[in-house]
Amino acid sequence: MQECERCGASKVKLSEEAQENAQIGITSGPKRKSRWGRGRARPPGESGRAAGGEEGFGGGRSRHKEAGSPRAERAGGMEERYSKAETLALRRKHIGPSCKVFFAKDPLKIVRGQGQYMFDDKGEKYLDCINNVAHVGHSHPYVIKAATKQMELLNTNSRFLHDNLVQYAQRLTATLPEKLSVCYFVNSGSEANDLALRLARQYHGHQDVITLENAYHGHVTSLIDISPYKFNQLGKDSKKEFVHVAPSPDIYRGKYREDHPDPASAYAEEVKKIIEETQKNGRKIAAFIAESMQSCGGQVIPPVGYFQKVAEYVRAAGGLFIADEVQVGFGRVGKHFWAFQLQGEDFVPDIVTMGKPIGNGHPMSCVVTTREIAESFGASGMEYFNTFGGNPVSCAIGLAVLEVIEKEDLQGNATRVGNYLLELLAEQKEKHPLVGDIRGIGLFVGVDLVKDQQKRTPATAEALHLIYKLKEHQILLSADGPHRNILKFKPPMCFTMEDAKHVVETIDALLTEMEEATGMKTENNASTNAQCKRKTTEGSSQPEGANESIGHMNGAACRQENGLYSKKPSLSSKRIRT
Repeated sequence: MQECERCGASKVKLSEEAQENAQIGITSGPKRKSRWGRGRARPPGESGRAAGGEEGFGGGRSRHKEAGSPRAERAGGMEERYSKAETLALRRKHIGPSCKVFFAKDPLKIVRGQGQYMFDDKGEKYLDCINNVAHVGHSHPYVIKAATKQMELLNTNSRFLHDNLVQYAQRLTATLPEKLSVCYFVNSGSEANDLALRLARQYHGHQDVITLENAYHGHVTSLIDISPYKFNQLGKDSKKEFVHVAPSPDIYRGKYREDHPDPASAYAEEVKKIIEETQKNGRKIAAFIAESMQSCGGQVIPPVGYFQKVAEYVRAAGGLFIADEVQVGFGRVGKHFWAFQLQGEDFVPDIVTMGKPIGNGHPMSCVVTTREIAESFGASGMEYFNTFGGNPVSCAIGLAVLEVIEKEDLQGNATRVGNYLLELLAEQKEKHPLVGDIRGIGLFVGVDLVKDQQKRTPATAEALHLIYKLKEHQILLSADGPHRNILKFKPPMCFTMEDAKHVVETIDALLTEMEEATGMKTENNASTNAQCKRKTTEGSSQPEGANESIGHMNGAACRQENGLYSKKPSLSSKRIRT
């Protein structure tokens, strides 16, 4: 068992609900009806998302039960071949044991999806807060119609001319800075990142790659090699000599935190040091790769200016900057279509990879780069061909997704609902000692759960307990990050303000139960009160350690104790609209 050097927290991943219950002192009991209720029906045309109309989801949220056999009714009109127990037994027999399921103690059998909802084999409706693949909503009728129409005509490979391929490439590149104009269509985020590495290594003939702590870029061998999130599980000698790991630009848990005067430059200097050390050893950097916002790494939002400085150092060494947008692209951040654009207009990556939301569940992805880099790749003399990449059906689906994002104003929805969600969660931070940090932009939000707000000790077991309890209340949320203590919000983009309110109200009640059961609230309040009893003069400002920065909220408990906040603190627009 390893411990974090900064906080002494265990890094062991827990897998059993009973084990984590025991750790936090909560006794398991029979499932009971929620005392705070479940989601209420949304009236047609409710604000919080654009009305779907005939081709969208509109305002209907009632549970549908189609006619037919009892099992068909539960499945939403499709006859189920197997019971849940039979499905689970067959999965265990025929599917590799390393392929895991959510909620292993009692996995869900999902048979239907609509909008931001998923339905199980019993007809129960679950609010989906984690599915960034069904980007514009599960089973969106406009996307389905586009796919079906093209499948009825033709599906073939890209060696034949077809308008869908060039039309989609034109529409997709129009969302990017002008120099990013050449596309390679593939089938998954892993394929996209693997191809991006090939492009970078061909460009100047260099081989080494700089990646970030806790990064994950895909499941193929070349990407496991550059994903500490994965290769660290294989032991201390698993890192390849051509891979160099830079500190994650995390201003809450990282080396340089929110009280640092310039964390962007400080973290970028760490990359510069790696480059200099690499060159001393006779090696050459091919690429720096980073998610524009780290997802598996703990919902980490790099400080503004970090990417610009890193790109400067990497390009000076003959390398390229790869922005991985597989998890966070296509308007999820609201303000911009691509998350790397949060860094500012003066930053443009050399290569952008995209996947997951690109096809709303259809397997497709893309690499976009400059004409110069594409021509360098072609100069190798080796043809690049992908059997399914860029086929007419995939391109029709991709075009439909772009059209839905625009027509239903899903970027605007991400901003409006995301800001509201952050406001609600900020109130929970003031109320619950288990909530250490709230960070996010648009519909990409993380809640960092801690055992102690001052030490920032990760509350791993508590996070696992919470997501299991949320499932009992038919809300699907996941926990991730290096300590598995970060609640991850990345729902379909049709998520509404009512959905946000319902989830946060449920989390509030569950946290209250947990804190009452463990006595944590009393203990932490006593600690906070002791810290805040320092005498302050009438003209003094905030107590020590109360510094705040964009994307993170710290020191609020002391300010509230000293009377600097009202009971319902308001967040500055700078905080919630980044």
